[in-house]
Amino acid sequence: MTRVLVVHHDIELADQEVDSLRRLGYEPVECSGPQDSACPVLRGEDCPDVADADVLVYDAFSTNDPASRQQLVDNLVRMYPSTPIVITTLGMELQLSATEVAGKVVALVGAPTAEKLDAAIKEALAR
Repeated sequence: MTRVLVVHHDIELADQEVDSLRRLGYEPVECSGPQDSACPVLRGEDCPDVADADVLVYDAFSTNDPASRQQLVDNLVRMYPSTPIVITTLGMELQLSATEVAGKVVALVGAPTAEKLDAAIKEALAR
């Protein structure tokens, strides 16, 4: 079973994503992210939840500060190079860094329906 870490600043949306992923046969684990708690990855430290995940699904606004957001993604890519990342955003296009464009990050723009989440996770795992 594919273990998916879901990081989202909105607990209700995170719950919906987790429920959808569970129904699709994934093993989701939920985290409120750096906006609500001290994030070890943002500090450059190991996170057991990230380390145990097969794929990461992060809300683009899991941190409010754009510089922190980029630092978080850069740290994830550097610290967990074999773990694919899906970044979700409800309505705005993401500004992707060179690292992300190189194929490490899959962007899911729009409502993260079960079908879209499944497709984005499968695409990320295939890269």
